[in-house]
This record gives sequence, C-alpha cells and structure tokens, in this order.
Amino acid sequence: MIALDPHRTVLVAIDMHRGHLDPAVATLPLSPERCAPLIERAARLFRELRALGIPIIHVVTEYRESGEIAANPFWEAIHNDPEKARKGILQHNLAGSTGTEIIPALWAPGDLRVGGKKRYNCFQATGLEFLLHRLNAETLILAGINTTTCVLNTAFEATNRDFRVVIAAEAVDSMDGEEMHRFALQLMSAAMGWVLSDDEVLRYLRK
Repeated sequence: MIALDPHRTVLVAIDMHRGHLDPAVATLPLSPERCAPLIERAARLFRELRALGIPIIHVVTEYRESGEIAANPFWEAIHNDPEKARKGILQHNLAGSTGTEIIPALWAPGDLRVGGKKRYNCFQATGLEFLLHRLNAETLILAGINTTTCVLNTAFEATNRDFRVVIAAEAVDSMDGEEMHRFALQLMSAAMGWVLSDDEVLRYLRK
C-alpha cells in the first residue's frame, strides 16, 4: 500500500515539449500516432492534479549550441546514423528553437519551468532539486518522454535521493517503441517506484 500526501507531492513533467511531441517541428519525435493520445491523457491528469493543489514542474531540455550535445561521444557518433532513432540529435532543442516550447495543452498559469536540462537525468546541472526542496516535496510523480531514457534516469536519481517515486503510466511514452517502453516501466516498477494508472494516482492522493 502506498500513501501519498498531496501537500508533499509534486509532478515532474519531463521533456513534454514540441521537440518530442509536435510532429511538425520535432527533432526527436515520438511517433505521430502516439503524440496526440499521450498529450490528451497527460493534460487530463495534469488538470486533476492542479485541482488538488499539486505543483507541476516542467523540465525542458535546452542546449546553448550543438557543441553541448556533441560533447557526448555516443550522441556525436549517431547524429548521421540513419539506423538510430536519435539521428539528427545535434540539432535537438537548441536555445530559442520551437522545440523548447512546452506543449500548450500541458501548461497552465502557476506551473513551474526548469530549463537548461542537457542530459537524461533531470537533476544533473539543473535547479530541480532546489525547487523540490522549496516545495517541501517528498513524493515525485513522473510524466514525460522518454520512458527509456530521461524518465528512467530521473527515476533512478530520485530514488537515490530518497524521494518517493511514482510513474504516471498513462502520461509517459518512448520514441524507442512499445516493447522498450513497457520494459522500462517494468524496470522502474521492480527497482525504483510505483507505476500507477491515472485513476490509481488520484485515488491515493484523495485518501
């Protein structure tokens, strides 16, 4: 049994920006047929959480220039590899690009934004932890892209920092496909936190 205190809970929305979720401009896109359903599910959950007074923090990948991406040798190597899902990565979410814009349906006045994320881990070289402590958070609900990378890495790091971790299963997805998405959820459920449906998240918060 899990107990969630709405006064000590924060939702962290990871990379729910146009660079992943708007097929018209995305540089590392989720498959087009999955974008709109994910946005719809996440928007519904976010509205319910706001009504309960749960803060929503949007963490956004943003690079000052492509050299910050190319500093990672694997990313540099796959940029021109047509066999890799992340081909073209050196142009992903450069500062000022439309890709860094949060999907409008997922943003509301009062939401918080942490920009400048440069690696899979949302805690690394960002102001996320400082903000979480300011909000007196003990439980993090994770939503976003990609289940296989940034959500997974952030779940690991949040667990290592002794936050209670919940993964909103209907508000996460991966450009790496359904099989790897499901495996990432299983891995997080086994070792890092609770993987819950929207209804389950809301039920535990309303107890």
